[in-house]
Amino acid sequence: MTAGDVALDERQRLAADRRISIVHAGRAMRAVIMREIIKFVHQYGRLASALVRPGLWLIVFAAGFQKVLGVSIVPPYETYVEYQEYMVPGLIGMVILFNGMQSSLSLVYDREVGVMRLLLTTPLPRWYLLFCKLLAGTILSIIQSYAFLLVAFVFDVEVPWSGWLYMLPMMFFAGMMLGSIGLVLSVYIKQLENFAGAMNFVIFPMYFLSTALYPLWKLRESGAEALYWVAQLNPFTYAVEVIRFAAYGKMAGFMDSLAPGGHSENLGRGFALAVVIVVAIVAFLIAVTGYDPQRGFIRRRQQAT
Repeated sequence: MTAGDVALDERQRLAADRRISIVHAGRAMRAVIMREIIKFVHQYGRLASALVRPGLWLIVFAAGFQKVLGVSIVPPYETYVEYQEYMVPGLIGMVILFNGMQSSLSLVYDREVGVMRLLLTTPLPRWYLLFCKLLAGTILSIIQSYAFLLVAFVFDVEVPWSGWLYMLPMMFFAGMMLGSIGLVLSVYIKQLENFAGAMNFVIFPMYFLSTALYPLWKLRESGAEALYWVAQLNPFTYAVEVIRFAAYGKMAGFMDSLAPGGHSENLGRGFALAVVIVVAIVAFLIAVTGYDPQRGFIRRRQQAT
C-alpha cells in the first residue's frame, strides 16, 4: 500500500468519524427536544397557564385601562390602535419570558434529581447539550406564543396575518435570549425553592420595566425619568419591540417606541434585534462557563462544600 493510499484511507476514516459525530449530535438534539415536548404535552396545566395568564391580562387589564392609557401614533403603528392590540406583542413576550424561566427551572430540578448530571456525562460538549436544552425551550415558547395568538384572534384582537410569519424569527431570537438569561440564573441557584423566589425578582421587573404594557415615553411624560432610563437598559424591552415591529413587517430601531416622533434612523434599523442577539450570545457564554466544572461557578461551589 502506497503512502497515497494510506492518506486516502485516513481521510475517509476522518470523514466517516465526522459523519458519525454529526449523526450522534443530531440524535442528541432530537432526544433533548422530544423530551421537553413530551413533558410539555403531559403537563396540561402548563399550557393552560401559558394561555390563561396572558389571556386574563388581555381581557381584564386591557378592558380596564384602554380608556386610561391612550397610545399615540408611534412606529410601527400608522394610525391609532386599541390598547388590546398594543398589548399583544408584550403578552407574547410574557409567554416567552415565563416559559424561558420555567425551562431553566427544570434544569435546577434535573440537577437535584440527578438527570442533569447524567446528561452532562454524555460524550458531547457541555455547550452543545446546553444549546439543545435552550433550543428545546425556545421551540416550546414559540408553540405557546402561537397558541396565544389564536386566543387573541378569538377575542377579536387581530394581528396582520403576514405578521404571524414575520414574528417567527423574532420569537426565536427573543426565546434564545430569555432562555439564556434563565440558564445563567440556573447556574447560581442551587435549590428549586430559591429559584422560584429569584424568578419573581427577574420576571416582574423585566416585564413591567419594558414596553410590554405602555410606550416608554409614558414613563417620561409622567415624570418617572429614572425608570425611563432603566427600561432602556432592560433587554426584555428590545425583545418586545422586535416582536412588535415584526408583526407589522418592520424592523425596530432604537428610539422607535421610546418617544413620539423618535428618530430611529440616527442609530439604524435593526438595533433592537442586534441587542437581543448580543445579549443572547453573552448570556449563553456565561452559562456555559458556569456549567464547566473546570472553570465555572459549579467547581467553586463544590470546593466550598
